[in-house]
Amino acid sequence: MSEASESRFEALLEFLEQQRGFDFRGYKRPSLARRVDRRMQVLGIENYQGYEDYLELHQDEFVQLFNAILINVTSFFRDAPAWEQLAQQVLPAILKGKRPHDLVRVWSAGCASGEEAYTLAMLFAEALGEEVFRARVKIYATDVDEEALGQARAGAYSAKQMEEVDPQRRERYFEHQNGRYTFRQDLRRAVIFGRNDLMQDAPISRLDLLTCRNTLMYFNAETQAKILERFHFALNGDGRGNGHLFLGRAEMLLTHGDLFAPLDIKSRIFQKVVRTAGPRLAPTPQNANGGTLDSRNRLSELAIEESPVPRIVIDTAGRLALANARARMMFSLSPRDMGRPLEDFDMFRHPADLRAIMEQAYSERRPVTLTSIERRFSGGEARFFDVMVSPVYEDGHTALGVAITFVDVTRYAALQKELTTAREEVQTSNEELQSSNEELETTNEELQSSNEELETTNEELQSTNEELETMNEELQSTNEELQTVNEELRTRSEELNHLNAFFESVLASLSAGAIVVNKNLDVLMWNHRAEDLWGLRADEVQGKSLLNLDIGLPVAELRALMRSCLSGDAPRAEVVLDAVNRRGKTIKCRVTCSPLMSPMHKSEGVILMTEEA
Repeated sequence: MSEASESRFEALLEFLEQQRGFDFRGYKRPSLARRVDRRMQVLGIENYQGYEDYLELHQDEFVQLFNAILINVTSFFRDAPAWEQLAQQVLPAILKGKRPHDLVRVWSAGCASGEEAYTLAMLFAEALGEEVFRARVKIYATDVDEEALGQARAGAYSAKQMEEVDPQRRERYFEHQNGRYTFRQDLRRAVIFGRNDLMQDAPISRLDLLTCRNTLMYFNAETQAKILERFHFALNGDGRGNGHLFLGRAEMLLTHGDLFAPLDIKSRIFQKVVRTAGPRLAPTPQNANGGTLDSRNRLSELAIEESPVPRIVIDTAGRLALANARARMMFSLSPRDMGRPLEDFDMFRHPADLRAIMEQAYSERRPVTLTSIERRFSGGEARFFDVMVSPVYEDGHTALGVAITFVDVTRYAALQKELTTAREEVQTSNEELQSSNEELETTNEELQSSNEELETTNEELQSTNEELETMNEELQSTNEELQTVNEELRTRSEELNHLNAFFESVLASLSAGAIVVNKNLDVLMWNHRAEDLWGLRADEVQGKSLLNLDIGLPVAELRALMRSCLSGDAPRAEVVLDAVNRRGKTIKCRVTCSPLMSPMHKSEGVILMTEEA
């Protein structure tokens, strides 16, 4: 794609967002461009500007385009071994961690026409029993395609769509009516369908299981990372077991080990990784410019993710905003202390210039460190700390507060005198150690470089795998469309054959010889009575000019009559001619001439009826 074409394509995506609220800019460009190009090819449009103009004039094209982009390829028990593993390994673990009356919450993200949501319902109903399932299980199924959601809510599927459901489950969970299978209404109430844009809308929370199969592969790496952060927040992470994530076969999460750990990599089943202790924070909502809307949550998130050494966070008003577990234990802090001014705490009044150090950190926009600060605890114990005051900024601009880290250096302070005495003796050893350290650093850099190359290769392979899977689903969607077209063609062919047989039967039943010619007076049809009268078979005359046939009928005398019918001057005309039949007998032949009219009431030829007068 040229630079100019790429610019026009981005403008088209922006136009789609403005007109319909669909933001496709997080999708992978190659597959997205392929599907847009496909619609343009169908319409015979050569460039993206022309297609944008077409969309403005033809509002119904938006539906066709979104159906092409949002490939709804799904089925019941798709990738059956993975579903079997989910049923045998994950569902029992989820239910084991629940109390008898606890709700089980499941989210099927990107549910398309609903087959996978109903697959989940069947598996949970089998694991719990139908009565308990109705009381305890909620399955939330979402998609951005309203048309697909409409099909999912109906819960009715054709025999072809039900091929992957074994007969026992089909009999137990579906009602067969009018050639379609409808999911049982009493179990259907546990499945809730709704629209949700994974890139923009808030995730469903407190989940035990989240399935999102072959959906992430359509998004670029940046968008995938944002969606996975939301999934991580949405899943449970309590002491009785962490939530599970079930992905499609092309999605491996090679670079997101801090969020999810593989439980069964072959089946693409992952478990949430609980990264740090502390309050559970939702992904921070973003405004139109990408900035955070809740700076307090952002400040907490930044502090929690820091090193586990004692650390407190002071906001810009000088109040205690957060203290991690090590700090609370060391300084005897309780949750009621959060929000109190720094001056209320005796242990933070020393050093006296801590406020000045905080101001210095704000003004210089860098960490400021105080070394070997003495702090006396209850019982008279003296300990020494290196205190690092680090400013915390939102988006690199707005100051939110400072993080104060306490590194216990008591041991090093006690050894300082001994180290000073022994410094000369170990100088040589230090130099050797320095040399060894440099060698180790060099080796470490080489290993790190090799590791980065391997990670890059893995990411490239993952991207290629996702792209191939995307193309496979596009081909599957196209194949389904072709099967539908073939079925329509087969039906129409049968109808045409039936119609032809009907016309042949009608012509065969006529007592007169019927001859049908086109505008050029070439023979189109020739019934059995015409064969009997004039001695030529239908296959001998079809496609030949009637005026050139050597039969006993003086066809040259019919030229003016047929031309008159074709022009519309004579809607119906009749003439009696002397003729000789195939037996050589001279007869009087009555020829009736009528125009052959098209459905548009235009003359397409002439019908001649010949019989002995």
